Amino acid sequence: MQAGRLKAAVALAAAAALAVGASGCAKSERDDAGGGAKTGGTFVFAGAGDPKNFDPIFNDDGESFRPIRQMYDTLIQNKPGTADLQGALAESWEHDAEGKVWTFKLRKGVKFHDGSDFNAAAVCFNFDRWFNMKGAAAQSQMIYYSDVFGGFAKNEAEGVGKPVYNKCEAKDDGTAVVTMNQYKGAFPGAFALTALSIASPEALKKYDADVVKQNGDSFEYSAFANEHPVGTGPFSFGGWDKAKGEITLNRNPDYWGDKAKVDKLVIKVIKDENTRKQELRAGTVQGIDFPAPADRKALSGEGFQVLDRPAFNILYLGFNQKNPKLKDLRVRQAIAYALNRQQLVQTKGPGGTKVADEFMPDTVLGYASDVQKYEYNPEKAKQLLKDAGVQNLTLNFYYPTDVSRPYMPNPQEIFTVLANDLQAVGIKVNGVARPWNGGYKDDVQQFGKQDLHILGWTGDYNDPGNFVGTFFGRGKVEFGDQAMTEMFDAITKADGTVDEAGKKAAWEQVNRDIAAKWLPAVPIWHAPPAIVVTKDVKGLVASPLTDERFNTVSVG
Repeated sequence: MQAGRLKAAVALAAAAALAVGASGCAKSERDDAGGGAKTGGTFVFAGAGDPKNFDPIFNDDGESFRPIRQMYDTLIQNKPGTADLQGALAESWEHDAEGKVWTFKLRKGVKFHDGSDFNAAAVCFNFDRWFNMKGAAAQSQMIYYSDVFGGFAKNEAEGVGKPVYNKCEAKDDGTAVVTMNQYKGAFPGAFALTALSIASPEALKKYDADVVKQNGDSFEYSAFANEHPVGTGPFSFGGWDKAKGEITLNRNPDYWGDKAKVDKLVIKVIKDENTRKQELRAGTVQGIDFPAPADRKALSGEGFQVLDRPAFNILYLGFNQKNPKLKDLRVRQAIAYALNRQQLVQTKGPGGTKVADEFMPDTVLGYASDVQKYEYNPEKAKQLLKDAGVQNLTLNFYYPTDVSRPYMPNPQEIFTVLANDLQAVGIKVNGVARPWNGGYKDDVQQFGKQDLHILGWTGDYNDPGNFVGTFFGRGKVEFGDQAMTEMFDAITKADGTVDEAGKKAAWEQVNRDIAAKWLPAVPIWHAPPAIVVTKDVKGLVASPLTDERFNTVSVG
């Protein structure tokens, strides 16, 4: 079974395997049965920001998911280089006619890194753990779970809804049956989400994984999340040296799939873009992500391999309607007309970047070509502000530091351009810069301190619910939009439509209404992110979902 596919050109473009390498790495002569390559050594990849922790369910950002997806497996995963689905911990799956009951035939003989057995009981333990999670702090950090499954056995966090999950039954060691309360278009694609990776029940219990504490504006996580993450993946946890900014992962010799070709994987956190580039040139790292658009041609000319992933993403400017002036649609529309997005694309976007009119790529079912568009029109913006009776408007505009994202290679530059556009129509902007993890994301998504913010998304699977539903399918602190029940209901209805033609029509209408009636945010652009590696490393397959797995990489 497969989820909907990206266009063939996207899959083909992303399927190219990169030969990527490491200078100065210690090398062993181990003959790897997974392909016969004599290899070993260490592959060092530069991360663009700190991970939050290593418990999949409490994460929703790429810098945390990069090490997590090396240590854990999901029931289903994306076929390398595509958005198609293939078996992982589940060899096959099927659902009933109503799409509510999902039966997974599990892979046999799989062990967690702690030596405990992977089986149907372990699958159900994870699903039940998520559903029965207690405490507002823990629930508030389960963003992916809430987007997919709606709510918990007992909702304690703000903005969670009715639960989609009903129960999980272990029919036998090799068969897990997950029952939902309703059909949801996210499935089966959502079963491939890194956040829904399967962890060792024994380790979860031993290291108090469910204990999440909130101290003011920060969160503290368990020993499991920070020191003892245990999955079934091709690499096991070797340590997180926060002072050095290095995460070490070790080859799992008992992995059920293609065993890692390197002995160690080091993810070295280098927050500054120029420093990442310098270390790549110096050979102290063998791969970097999200290079600046201006650097791509130069790096390619120097012999580095530069691969653009297809732009399966969105950058947006979000409104927090907790500010009463932003509740007025005319004010939000004025801001949309004030932004010269085409100029931003031309001056700050990677090659191939396109202005976005909707919150998902045009390759996704439900994209509507006739939505209201907000062409750059500063005079119309001024008139709308006047019509709304808004003068001397001052807005706190939050943007992140210490990070580059696939959809947002240089947040400060993007903020500067957008802020200048707003100030040109008479809106005063107070820029607020906050570090990505432990600052910006909490301020924006948990505490709603901002008036405006820039954020975005790289799709996890090819379904409109993964984009529009994730952003606007329920009330969120990020947008302060809890009263927009008409929007929530329309998205819920579209997501629950089983008939393909009806689903397409419902999502198209949702996209029209988001643009014309609701406008909770302004779509900015779709940008193809690049990944850069040295010429001596082999086997890395770039993903349109930024879902790269490093077990295929060899060095030297």
